[in-house]
Amino acid sequence: GVALPTAWGWGWMGFEDSSNSSHCSMTASEISSDLSRSHLDVVWAPCSGAQFPWDKVRLPRHVVPLHYHLLIHPNLTTLTFTGTVDIDVAVAQPTKAVVLHGKRLRVTGAAIEAGAGNPCAARDVRLLWHPPREQLALLSAEPLCAGHNYTLRIQYSANLSDSFHGFYKSTYRTQEGELRVLASTHFEPTSARMAFPCFDEPAFKARFSIKIRREPNHLALSNMPLVKSVNIASWLVEDHFDTSVKMSTYLVAFIVSDFKSISKITNHGVKISIYTVPEKINQAHYALDAAVKLLDFYEDYFSIPYPLPKQDLAAIPDFQSGAMENWGLTTYRESALLYDPEKSSASSRLWITMTIAHELAHQWFGNLVTMEWWNDLWLNEGFAKFMELLSVNVTHPELRVEDYFLRRCFDAMEVDALNSSHPVSTPVEDPAQILEMFDEVSYEKGSCILNMLRDFLTADVFKSGLVQYLQKYSYQNTKNEDLWDSLTNICPTVGTEKSELQGDGFCRRNQQSSSNAHWTKETLDVKAMMDTWTLQKGFPLVTVTVRGKNVHLQQEHYKKGVDSLSPTENGYLWHIPLTYITSKSHTVQRFLMRTKTDVIILPEEVEWVKFNVDMNGYYIVHYEDDGWDRLINLLRENHTVISSNDRASLINNIFQLVRIKKLSISKAFDLTLYMKRETQIMPILQGMNELVPIYKLMERRDMDDTEKQLKDYIVNLFKDLIDKQLWSDEGSVSERMLRQSLLMFACVRRYQPCVDKAEEYFSKWQKSNGTLRLPADVKTAVYIVGAQTSEGWDFLLSKYQHHSFSVDKDKIASALSLTRNKDKLQWLMEEGLRGDIIKTQDFPYIIVSVARNPSGYHLAWTFLRENWEKLIEKFELGSSSIAGIVTGVTNQYSTRPQLAQVKEFFSSLEEKSAQLRCIQQAIETIEDNIEWMDRYFEEIKTWLQKNQP
Repeated sequence: GVALPTAWGWGWMGFEDSSNSSHCSMTASEISSDLSRSHLDVVWAPCSGAQFPWDKVRLPRHVVPLHYHLLIHPNLTTLTFTGTVDIDVAVAQPTKAVVLHGKRLRVTGAAIEAGAGNPCAARDVRLLWHPPREQLALLSAEPLCAGHNYTLRIQYSANLSDSFHGFYKSTYRTQEGELRVLASTHFEPTSARMAFPCFDEPAFKARFSIKIRREPNHLALSNMPLVKSVNIASWLVEDHFDTSVKMSTYLVAFIVSDFKSISKITNHGVKISIYTVPEKINQAHYALDAAVKLLDFYEDYFSIPYPLPKQDLAAIPDFQSGAMENWGLTTYRESALLYDPEKSSASSRLWITMTIAHELAHQWFGNLVTMEWWNDLWLNEGFAKFMELLSVNVTHPELRVEDYFLRRCFDAMEVDALNSSHPVSTPVEDPAQILEMFDEVSYEKGSCILNMLRDFLTADVFKSGLVQYLQKYSYQNTKNEDLWDSLTNICPTVGTEKSELQGDGFCRRNQQSSSNAHWTKETLDVKAMMDTWTLQKGFPLVTVTVRGKNVHLQQEHYKKGVDSLSPTENGYLWHIPLTYITSKSHTVQRFLMRTKTDVIILPEEVEWVKFNVDMNGYYIVHYEDDGWDRLINLLRENHTVISSNDRASLINNIFQLVRIKKLSISKAFDLTLYMKRETQIMPILQGMNELVPIYKLMERRDMDDTEKQLKDYIVNLFKDLIDKQLWSDEGSVSERMLRQSLLMFACVRRYQPCVDKAEEYFSKWQKSNGTLRLPADVKTAVYIVGAQTSEGWDFLLSKYQHHSFSVDKDKIASALSLTRNKDKLQWLMEEGLRGDIIKTQDFPYIIVSVARNPSGYHLAWTFLRENWEKLIEKFELGSSSIAGIVTGVTNQYSTRPQLAQVKEFFSSLEEKSAQLRCIQQAIETIEDNIEWMDRYFEEIKTWLQKNQP
């Protein structure tokens, strides 16, 4: 992550306050007095007003780092650190300036040393800063010679960062209540420069040799194993870590703490360890076993050995995102790694497994092979997200991860349908823009289009292409097209398919091969196809019209919002790998659609046709004429004829079509009637995801009667299933997750049987002073109901702070934020930002939760406005935390005055904030909500009156 530049002006030495002009009078000898033992010729000319030698955000390419020798010494009492870095560099053309990155560092000395046998020494080295671009330059009086190597030596000091990026401070309390401090790093994307001066761009790969000084009672970790420890004094130890492989700066990591660990060796001989605060080490066993299985899976799948001797997974008490893939030392928020078999819920087990799978996939995709620049971040993130599905399916089949993959494609489509979306691969320059790339489009859409491509190419072709890509580009950087090239020239000999490599280098499949393997007899040009998915934003809407045996197809750009029908977009065309089944054939048929319109001829007439089988494709489908009626009828009569993913996709698609006025809201509600008989998790959660937000929009506008009717309708749809739920932890993972969702839904909507049962559980639990064991999957519902009384809320808060409830913190916080007491809601947000009782890392979750509460949405918006500067400082401009807060607090607004308020506040901010993509998304979403309510409110009211249970 990247923190906001403070107003340094052109402060010389990177002091954070440009008023430090007194430093201009320091002499070179004062500055370099502590460098005298290094015999370097350091001459300074501070504040001479010299011109900074470089004027671009991206660094020049003619000085390239080869090897960093870094010594870091943090002081966990004063919360500062000192460092020395020697960077061996190669110079490609004569230059007097070496430009690299640094941010909030106080440089105390700098020199350039010529390598052995180098005839051109650097002389009179001066240092210049350019804080707005986070750059510093070492200037030599004589040019450095091309073709020679030099060593840059820089000494510096800095404060441990107070945010969640750079080299930052984290704290935890022991069971006795003692506050302990540790220091940990998070560099991606542009914060390595806050810990040491470096060439902080992903393409500048180098080796790193790291030494860390620490107190004897602490433990230091880094990417590589410890080679030796040297006692420098009775109170100081210096740890030397092995030299790393060639890697990008954002993957460097080090931690100084008092963590404990447990370890195992994988089948391939890699040592895996989990590190946590001492008191939670008993919650590390699940993660350890999962990591061992997953790392073994990836080594086998990619046919490339994991290149380091060890992989540590560390749970950091303060952590902004979910986890980070630093090579050999992955870091996690505690809830993404720690699992208590007695107390943790099924959803927590799924999340931990997926997160570990994601970070370990990065050890190949991202670490071994890295994107050239952040515009192709999706090559890292889309892949890691996609590999979660592939790996966990094999290592933990009982989790049935494929049940949840769809959800992420729907989430991606939600933002991708807005005008403010961006192509998967999109140009970015400065740190805030780079941070904005860490969004649903890079992660979720990236993974969905890869899943579609795998389905299209078949699993074997896809796998051999990936392996070829990883082998060819190991320790290098890549662009979009490098991946497509690797996936294009693959002719697998597996299975019965006869494929031949044509003279043009493309693979063609024989027409005779089994229907699930072949696509139409066309050259497969993967790049031409995938460019349509990565270089233009949005996704296609395919309209299907059946005329006898002929199926007419048409594609267009799906866009919601006011200008969704603008004719200017005729340029948008996708290569869509269509799949379909019919009432007569459940064999998946395939057809690659590359034109605006096309026709498929079926062997016989059919009663219904369903496109995008299992929603493997990133597109939505509209059925003209009576096409939808036939599908709605199918769901009513025998919904299990099609898969649960197909049912979920119909529920999603029909509501998306209402948004762009292709269908009436009554038609969508007609479809939902079948759900009284639905039992599977995906369609049920999808039904809730479409219906609950409509209810929430009404709730925000105090439309009491209709709002209540709609709530009753939704509860009634799922009532039978809710009544059937056991209040226990029995069943498969998806049954347990469904139970958690249903009971929470029922209790929040005050469904009486659920509330009564939860109250009974809560009072027993409270009487036992929290010692009674509640079933993990019903806790949330019990806590939510308990938090409705003042005493219950206070009791929950006291348990929130108690160490034995550490795995329940998120569930308790969720319940606390659902109180109707406004003072308590306000206190929660203030505490979350202060970060003492409630960790600041959880604040984004708290404020969005308060905003979803009918008693809290005004409070949350006021809080966001009044604390904007603080939020930016803590979470960084452009971060997904800020985006989540902005959209989460405003996405249920649907009135013009609310829209005006949101626009007014954000336009009053300085330009960098006002231009954030999340603000455009928020405004578009509110406009869309307004239009939606104007258009459909009366119709819903009428429909509900007609269909009252």
